[in-house]
Amino acid sequence: MGKVIVGTTMSLDGFMNDRNGGVSRLYPDLEALRKTELLQESIRTTGAVVMGRRAYAMGDPDWYADHYEFQVPIFVLTHAVPEHLPKKNDKLTFTFVTDGIEHAIAQAKAAAGDKNVMVIGGANTAQQCIRAGLVDEIQIGIIPVLLGEGLRLFEHLGSEQIELERMKIIESPMRTDMRFRVVKKRRIL
Repeated sequence: MGKVIVGTTMSLDGFMNDRNGGVSRLYPDLEALRKTELLQESIRTTGAVVMGRRAYAMGDPDWYADHYEFQVPIFVLTHAVPEHLPKKNDKLTFTFVTDGIEHAIAQAKAAAGDKNVMVIGGANTAQQCIRAGLVDEIQIGIIPVLLGEGLRLFEHLGSEQIELERMKIIESPMRTDMRFRVVKKRRIL
């Protein structure tokens, strides 16, 4: 069975978006990002995606079916199913999960088979996965920019210490990608 991987991009000071919720400064060149070794490997090894409702709704949801790099089943963690269901295709489908992160991950794992489940976008969704102990790996792209404020990935994780093992670091002119395996969690006393 595949792994559950949290994949994200953040600023050097740890923010996943700016104070207004924008991410444009973290993705200055999407075409270059799509060509990175780490993203190409992720595309090949991902069998399903879990994302939060805000990440899903950042743009036109109908865009995903023809353009999104992960052409796999997508499970959107949400409180309510949207009235307008987005376009889908033979590979990319949407399932809106309203009963929590554990159910979203379980459904995504079943859909992914032997491939990985990639958790994308949104600090809240990633934090829920980490707190629930559902994450096997964390992939982080660090962009050399300081946003000063916004949402941080590594906040609201509870009273557990999480130990990581560095697996890979890939440097490029526009970003540094790091991959970590979750080793164990310890209760903070």
